Amino acid sequence: MLIGLPKEIKDNEFRVGMMPSTVQTLTQQGHQVLVQTGAGIGSGFTDSEYQAVGATIVPHAEAAWAAQLVVKVKEPIATEYHFLREGLLLFTFLHLASNQALTEALLASGTTAIAYETVQSTTGQLPLLTPMSEVAGRMATQVGAFYLLKHQGGRGVLMGGVPGVAPANVLILGAGIVGSNAARVAVGLGAQVTVLDISHERLKYLDDIYRGQLQTRASNQHTLESLLPTADLVIGAVLIPGGRAPSLITRAMLPIMQKNAVIVDVAVDQGGCIETTRPTTHSNPSYEVDGIVHYCVANMPGAVPRTSTIALNNQTASYIKQLADQGLAALRNNPALCQGLNTTHGQITHPEIASAFALPYVAPLLALG
Repeated sequence: MLIGLPKEIKDNEFRVGMMPSTVQTLTQQGHQVLVQTGAGIGSGFTDSEYQAVGATIVPHAEAAWAAQLVVKVKEPIATEYHFLREGLLLFTFLHLASNQALTEALLASGTTAIAYETVQSTTGQLPLLTPMSEVAGRMATQVGAFYLLKHQGGRGVLMGGVPGVAPANVLILGAGIVGSNAARVAVGLGAQVTVLDISHERLKYLDDIYRGQLQTRASNQHTLESLLPTADLVIGAVLIPGGRAPSLITRAMLPIMQKNAVIVDVAVDQGGCIETTRPTTHSNPSYEVDGIVHYCVANMPGAVPRTSTIALNNQTASYIKQLADQGLAALRNNPALCQGLNTTHGQITHPEIASAFALPYVAPLLALG
């Protein structure tokens, strides 16, 4: 199969869809890989490293996108929509439930698009989303600590405090992969941490692990409103696989928060779990609403591309190989990969995305024919 690896062009996105070791696995099996020049530089991989494992370096994005299978990290942005077409197999993060323009572009083009974030095992695990959730969760606490600094607009609170002075109060919405990783760093920094979730099992897990080093609470509006007035940092870590995140904190609730408190909404890729969330970029990452600092960068792991690319490729490589070896048959043969199918032949094949836009849903195997 002819496989394309274009360079990411989203604001300050330095990850790359395949590292040289992944490409080597493909070329050794007889596949041809076209790598756009400079695609791996941001993650520390040179063109010569790709050439050494059998890739062909191409000068422009058009050549990489002309392949049968295109592997990326982030969703195509508007300037890439003209590359979408019938017969193209696209494998990348998509987050369609919060992106109507891209959804419409994929449907109009007939592209077969598989989203990393909706590849799901029969046990409910999200193997391709997990590594980036781990990175984003850990980053969320680091970023929050930075924006709590007074010159960044925050309250001027040190995360761990000092002897005689209370530490920062960190409230984490969601005890999944993002939330548990955010909690790990926050506890490590010495903050006072409270985690909310609707899953008793997830809360029990954290309670067992941390043995009193953090507090857990069942998530409901009353509990949230009782905790917000003392929170210095709120981390949004809510996930509905493939679907739009619910707004747990409304704009009307912001005035009960302390002035210059910080919100880091990691759920921004799926629309955000704060009503006042809007996607930002690494170039212009934060804004203020009603005295509350918001950080809502939609590609947080792109700031640590070396770590992120390696962690992502460790999980995606086997799926890429299956798609290269088998084509669309890989979707029929691997139920987890089939769950990742979002669009094909102008049809939506994921129920949460169809629901988000009130459009018809077609079961993946039926749509594939």
